[in-house]
Amino acid sequence: MTAATAAPVATGFDDRRTRTTIWHVIRSEWTKIWSVRSTFWTLLSLVLVTIGLSALIAWGASSNFDKMNPQDRAHFDVAGSAMSGLVLGQLAIAVLGAMVITGEYSTGGIKATLTAVPARMRVLFAKWLVFGVVATVVGEITAFGAFYISMIFWSHHDMAAHLNDPGVLRAIIGGGLYVLASGMVGLTVGVLIRHTGGAIATAVGLLFVAPILTNLLPGTWGKDISKYFLSNAGQHVSDVVHVAGNLSPWTGYVVMSVEWVVPLLIGAWLMKRRDA
Repeated sequence: MTAATAAPVATGFDDRRTRTTIWHVIRSEWTKIWSVRSTFWTLLSLVLVTIGLSALIAWGASSNFDKMNPQDRAHFDVAGSAMSGLVLGQLAIAVLGAMVITGEYSTGGIKATLTAVPARMRVLFAKWLVFGVVATVVGEITAFGAFYISMIFWSHHDMAAHLNDPGVLRAIIGGGLYVLASGMVGLTVGVLIRHTGGAIATAVGLLFVAPILTNLLPGTWGKDISKYFLSNAGQHVSDVVHVAGNLSPWTGYVVMSVEWVVPLLIGAWLMKRRDA
């Protein structure tokens, strides 16, 4: 007589997903952001474009400084002008911020991510944190690099600013924080649109094109919109010499931060309700 072999009965369940902590998700997002070559090249372009343009502006301004009228020379912001290269450098970090989100949607990888981590807000928080750390560190390196190289040109006129001068250190740190805010604009647009091309075009338009167009709006209401619109407000965080009528450094930065935080919260709400 043969004995029947009983099939094993499953008495448990796979709880690996329930044991996925926020630190696991952060480590995964850190690996993702550095696993694509576009991250390195985009950050490199941020550094080179910002420092190169700032140096070019410093060279031109210092060479023609004696030709400026006395009023312009009296209000010229030597340290703040060292951050001028961010007008183009901001676009590189905004592009990377958009791709942090849209890259997974374009490849379909977001489905695997949300299957492994069903808590979508945990995924979004990890992406935001990892990208924020990268943007801040690279932004500060870029800002300090642009400052020191620009001061080489001003030293010939004995006008070089120093970090211990009033407002200078805050302005340079503010330049790095402006890089962070610009990147977050790109990330926010990516969460809302979820399409790489559309998100990049929108982010560039919001940071570079729209601020210029708002200056063309008629009347005092046009000036108010222009003054409080994204980069027009945020760029004052790197000012040392305050110009009457402009927002103060931290007020401008807070305004820009609110303008990306609120849409990001809306994007987070949509992310929880839309299909991957």
